[in-house]
Amino acid sequence: MIQDGVAHREAIMEQLQATTEVLNEHRPDRIVVFGGDCLVDQAPFAYLNERYDGQLAILWIDAHPDIKNPKEYCNAHTMVMANLLGEGDATLAAQVKVHIDPKKVMFAGLRQDGLTRQEAEFIERHSLSIATPEALISSSESVLEWIRLNEIKHLAIHFDLDVLNPIEFRSVFFGEPNPASDPYEAFPAGKMSVAQVVRLINDVSRATDVVGLGITEHLPWDAITLKDMLADIPILS
Repeated sequence: MIQDGVAHREAIMEQLQATTEVLNEHRPDRIVVFGGDCLVDQAPFAYLNERYDGQLAILWIDAHPDIKNPKEYCNAHTMVMANLLGEGDATLAAQVKVHIDPKKVMFAGLRQDGLTRQEAEFIERHSLSIATPEALISSSESVLEWIRLNEIKHLAIHFDLDVLNPIEFRSVFFGEPNPASDPYEAFPAGKMSVAQVVRLINDVSRATDVVGLGITEHLPWDAITLKDMLADIPILS
C-alpha cells in the first residue's frame, strides 16, 4: 500500500519509532545492524548523531546513494540518506532530530553512471563527497583524505552488500537467478570486490573511531532456492 507517496508508510513509521525507543532506553555507544534493507540504518545513525553531539560522520558504502524522495520513487529504502540529511520524505526526515552535516557524508563505491538527474543535482547541491569503485580499486586514500580534511572523530559505516560485484557475491538483489525482468534496468549493480570493501573498512577503522556499522540488503538466493527445492521432495514433506 502506498500512503502519501511512500509504500507501507504506517509500518515503517512504527518500526522507526520502536527502534528509537529501544536505543533511547539502552543508550549504546556503538551499534551494529545486520539485515533488512537500507532503511534499517536510519534510526541507529540518527541516534548516534545525537549521541555524539551532531558530530557523527557517515561513510555510505553502496552502489546507490539512497537520496530519492516520494516524487522519484515510492520505496523508502531509497530515501534514507536524504532523510538523515533532512530531505527525502518530510515525515521520515522529521524522525531525525539532529540532521547529518553534509560535509560529514561520503559515498564509497557509488556508481555515478547510474545516477538520476535528481540524485546528481542533490549531490551537487550538498557538495557530497564521492569515491567511485575505480578510485578504490587499490587504495582507500580518497576516503582517508576526507576523514583527515573534515577532522572526523566518530564514524558510522553503511555497508550495502549490493556494492559488491554480483559475479563474486551472489546473495544480493542483482544475483537473482532467472529474474522475470532486468534487475539492472533501474539501478546499476555494484562493482567492488569483497577484498576491496574489507580493506576500506579496516583502513578507516584505523583512522577514526567507528561507532556504527550497518550491513544491509542480504538476499541469499541459493538458500531460498534450496528451501523451495527441498519442499518439493516427497520424503522431506
